[in-house]
Amino acid sequence: MAKNKTTENENSVEDYLNAIPEEKKRKDCSELIKQITTRTGLTPKMWGTGIVGFGSYHYSYESGHEGDAPLTGLASRSTGITLYLATSFDRKQELLQQLGKHKAGKGCIYIQKLDDIDMDIVSQLILDSIDHIRNQFNNS
Repeated sequence: MAKNKTTENENSVEDYLNAIPEEKKRKDCSELIKQITTRTGLTPKMWGTGIVGFGSYHYSYESGHEGDAPLTGLASRSTGITLYLATSFDRKQELLQQLGKHKAGKGCIYIQKLDDIDMDIVSQLILDSIDHIRNQFNNS
């Protein structure tokens, strides 16, 4: 079985942020990290080379695939900022409708800039997602 390349490491979150070329995106990512840290009490850590993760949990599926992942996280991408959440949880769709301008994937939310979204809704999405993961995997 393939080994997960996106693992928690000691790389610097500050260095990651400083390497984001667009000033607005760098500031938005910094603000998101600050807000997530404040709301969750979790410390930001690098996962792989391109994801800032918060907390961790161990997952194990019936297929035999298992590993560790951050409870939530974000990444600066060329097309915007990606927020990583659980694939489904109570109120997710309801909260997404209130979020503002975004695109949603199965376990990701894609935004262009913080000015486009409601930060209170982002915070609630993150908290609900973390609660769901902790309940589902009962180990974090």
